[in-house]
Amino acid sequence: MISSERDPRIVMTLDAGGTNFIFSAMRGNLEIIDPIRKPSYSNDLNRCLEMVVAGFEEIRTKLDGNPAAISFAFPGPADYPGGIIGDLPNFKAFTGGVPLGPMLEDHFKIPVFINNDGNLFAYGEALAGYLPWLNSRLKESGSLKQYHSLVGFTLGTGFGAGIVLDQRMLVGNSSCGAEIHNTLNALNPKWNAEESVSTRAIQRVYSQQAGISPTVELMPREIYDIARGHMGGNRDAAADSFREFGRGLGNSVANTLALIDGIVVLGGGITAAWELFAPAMFEEINRNYLDPEGIPAPRLSYRVFNLEDDSLFGEFSRGKINEVVVPGSGRRVVYDELPRTGIGLSKLGASRSIALGAYTFALQQLDANQV
Repeated sequence: MISSERDPRIVMTLDAGGTNFIFSAMRGNLEIIDPIRKPSYSNDLNRCLEMVVAGFEEIRTKLDGNPAAISFAFPGPADYPGGIIGDLPNFKAFTGGVPLGPMLEDHFKIPVFINNDGNLFAYGEALAGYLPWLNSRLKESGSLKQYHSLVGFTLGTGFGAGIVLDQRMLVGNSSCGAEIHNTLNALNPKWNAEESVSTRAIQRVYSQQAGISPTVELMPREIYDIARGHMGGNRDAAADSFREFGRGLGNSVANTLALIDGIVVLGGGITAAWELFAPAMFEEINRNYLDPEGIPAPRLSYRVFNLEDDSLFGEFSRGKINEVVVPGSGRRVVYDELPRTGIGLSKLGASRSIALGAYTFALQQLDANQV
């Protein structure tokens, strides 16, 4: 596969929201036209589908060449490989299974690839974002360590995730890989994880701690401003809302890292409050388990570094190099005996990473189909 940065193929893309559709096109990892915005009509299937077709038609007229594919994120549940969208809570128009991908393939006569935003966020960060950036930095520092797996978490209205192992996206047999929002909530076992890692979680905890009626008017950005003293309100309650968010997130990250040994990248609007939720997140990740006799043991088998703290990067890069003797031959071999990973923030932003993920995924699929 040609490096996506130099690939000449054009892929038309879509950012599908419940209110608006934003259409664009990419070539060589770059957006090559001004995006086009159209209403999504999420409660009217016929009008919604008409807007999807019309948006891509308008994009095609602005291109200086023929598009090779269409690739975009769309909410699930869905049969993503088949391009069939299921019953969507935020897109009431889609009920009973709508073959969106096959419809677009019939109309435009080019391949169509659909996935969810968590998967494509992680894919963009793994192939064209955080992971190559980190590996390049490690190589420049002389580190023996390189990373090939990544878990991406999106923090916003909801809680999403994607997993990429050796440049391959984990989709799952039923297109349900990395459904992190439906894992157990350690803070309240009756809830799923998203109830503590989402916009509504921050709003709920702030309202409870401040002793006010449940609020949907105050968004996380405003609650952050309250916590920082930039806006009137209950500062302690605002800080508590992000601490609890961090605890919930840390539990989900730790459980994921117990299964997937990879770099973690966080994206989405709530990452702007990193300094408020990160301490609680790392405290949860790094806490000890206790056995029945009360003896502590680390929650994870390896160390998790804060990659946003530059003062720790030297240690993260160096690891702990040791030289051991091979029994029977006397030959000496060198290895890094510090198992470790790290957590950092997207340097591209979630929307950019999702677009790159959609683009690089399309190129990979096109190449695979030619073999």
